[in-house]
Formats: sequence, C-alpha cells, structure tokens
Amino acid sequence: MLTGSLTVPGEGVSFSTRGLPPGDRVAAWERALSQVFAHLEVAVEDSRPWAGELTAERLGALQIATEEFGPGTVLRSARSVAADPSTHILARLQLEGTAMLLQDGRTAELRPGSLAFHDARRPYRIVLPRRQRARILMMPRALLRLEEGQLAVLTATAVDDAGEGAAALLLPLLCGFVDEAVRACVTRRGELARLAAEILGTLALEQVGSRPAPALWERITASVQDRLQEPGLTPQDIADQHGISLRYLHRLFQIQGTTVNAWVRTRRLEAVREELAQAGAAHRSIAAVAARWGFTNPSHFSRTFRHTYGMSPVQWRSAQQAA
Repeated sequence: MLTGSLTVPGEGVSFSTRGLPPGDRVAAWERALSQVFAHLEVAVEDSRPWAGELTAERLGALQIATEEFGPGTVLRSARSVAADPSTHILARLQLEGTAMLLQDGRTAELRPGSLAFHDARRPYRIVLPRRQRARILMMPRALLRLEEGQLAVLTATAVDDAGEGAAALLLPLLCGFVDEAVRACVTRRGELARLAAEILGTLALEQVGSRPAPALWERITASVQDRLQEPGLTPQDIADQHGISLRYLHRLFQIQGTTVNAWVRTRRLEAVREELAQAGAAHRSIAAVAARWGFTNPSHFSRTFRHTYGMSPVQWRSAQQAA
C-alpha cells in the first residue's frame, strides 16, 4: 500500500503490487504513478506476468523516484493532461532494461545509462517491452530556465555518455549524485539533490544549445539595445529578463561568435561614436556622452575607443566636425 506523503520534505512514498491480487494490480499501479508524477494511464498484457515497485522522495525542488515495472505501457494522454494539468519536467534515467519514450513526434530509445526528458504539460507514452528499472527525476519547469520552444525540442531525445560531448562527463556525475542522495543521511540529501538539479540543467542546455530559437536571439539583442544606457546592466539581468539560465545566455552569444559583454561593449561604442558625430552634441563633454551610454570610467572608455577605432574620441569628434 502507499505510505508517506510527497508534500512534506523528507517523507516519501513506497509502493509494490506484489501483495495484491493480479486483477487489482493495474488500477493500483496507475493510482500510485499518478500520485507520484501526474495523472497517468497504464496498460499491460493480461497474459504476461508483471509487477511494479515504486519509491519516491522529494528533496527540495527535485523529486527522485525509482521505478521497476514491465512489460507494459504508461500513457499521459490528452485526457490525462486535462484532468491533471501538471507542468513539471521529468528526466528518465534508465538503470536496467530498455524503454521507449515518445513525445512531440520523437522517440527516444533508452538503454542503461541513457537519459531523456519529457514534459508533463503535453501527452507522452513510455513503452516497456520487458521488466526494467529507471530513476525518474521530476522538477518544476522553471528549474531548467528554458523557453517553451526550447523545451519542445528537448523532449524525447536520448542523452548518453558515448562520444566526447558534455554528457560523457555529466551523466556519470548525475548518476553518482542521485545514487548518493538516495542513500545519504538526511543532512546531506538536500545538497546532493541540488547538485543533481544543476547537472540536469546543464544537460538540458547542451541538448538545445546547438539549436537556439532565432526569435529568442532577436528578442534578447533588441532588449539589450534598449538597455544600453543602464551602466549596471549585467548578463544575469539579461538572462532573468528573458527567463533563461545564465549558462544558456552565454551559449547563445558563443554560437554567434561573441560574448555577452563584448556584444554590449561594441553596441555602446557604436552609440557613443554616432552621438559624437552629431552636430547637436558638440557642447556635450566626451565623458558625459560616454557615461550616457554606460561607460562610467572615462579613462577605460578612451582606451577602449582607441583600441577599437584606431583613434581617440577627441580625434574622432574633430574629424567628424571638420568633414
């Protein structure tokens, strides 16, 4: 039977179908999964023996569940979404056996050591050809700090430790932190879960990092252009404004061959240069114009201007007035 509650940190759920009559198992397993994750539907073949084992515990923002089940199918249908509009993101980390995760028109084939994200806000299906074991990490979607368009390309894409990418390093670390969080004493579990959540965020970022949404890049650069006169503007301010992680913001600019600070500095220099060339700005001091565009240190501004344009701000202004 179900024990404990997921609503109180430190308490958990433990459930097994083994003590139930075969005819009652599907309905009971469906209720258990729905309590731990979101409203789900379960299907099994009556002629094939099966059993389900489930444990789960919430550690801060991250819920860690271990599931042993199969063969069978777990479905979050459109009807399930309407009945229980959960918005959590789940990451399935396959431990033993295989699973197929289907969502958003893609199918991720999961083998031991691989991981795939799925989104409770939209229908998905998990097909389990035989008994298997997996860890399911559930978190608020805000924890990943990705836009909805990015989440839509993240789901049902298998991540494994093959090759030389970040996943080769991060997946073993994730497995280690999660395993230790499950076994550790209460005082250490929260910190281990936090580290696991950070790794999940990085893995998600790597998955979508090579496919940035053009609209997002355009919105970010347009908003930064409007905020150039804020001397205290930081990359964190920009990331927070657009609801993305700082890592993902840096990744977007890296893909464009630059950095956040370099891009902002170039736009500010261009604005200063343009203003110094205007006849109406002749009465304004160069330091005042520079400060207006976020350069609070006149000496640093002058050196940066000269390095970029090959002449000092005074020389630039004189040349434009003489033209």
